[in-house]
Amino acid sequence: MRWLPLLTIVLMLPLAACATTRPATYLVETRGPYDLDTGDTVRVTVYGDAELTGSYKVDDSGAVAFPLVGPVQVRGTTTKMAAASIASALANGYMRNPDVAVEVAEYRPFFIQGEIGAAGQFPYVYGMTVRAAISTAGGFTDTANRSNAVVYRRQGGEMVKGTVSLDFPIYPGDTIVITERWF
Repeated sequence: MRWLPLLTIVLMLPLAACATTRPATYLVETRGPYDLDTGDTVRVTVYGDAELTGSYKVDDSGAVAFPLVGPVQVRGTTTKMAAASIASALANGYMRNPDVAVEVAEYRPFFIQGEIGAAGQFPYVYGMTVRAAISTAGGFTDTANRSNAVVYRRQGGEMVKGTVSLDFPIYPGDTIVITERWF
């Protein structure tokens, strides 16, 4: 009976090694307010003027073509900052104290390639993860690495790359690559 406690400790050692966790670190950012960019569609509400209220697509130059004032730059801004820019442009000789609200009507797409059913671009849904993106693209192929993925994301003026878990949040414009597993 003296060997029972010793045997228990010896058997528990491998399990204790499995219980250690290490914090996940990613090169791509996971926090921060959403920045508008080319391909997004915004819904602009100008209170008191129903003719100016509508949906506007952010063009290749990063602007929305807004009636009366022309193109208003919104690339890299939040919806709150975009509303302030449009209100400022309208206040410049067109309206007194314009009250403007901007919300994202449609996000730009994300892209997925590699060992999945159907590579390509797909519409982004708020709160998506890599796992949801894979499901949207038809699931894994037989040779897919099912434990992680590579995400490419534009941060500032550069493209960054990170190997992430399947529960990692993605953003519009991200490119996800599902690699092949090596047996």
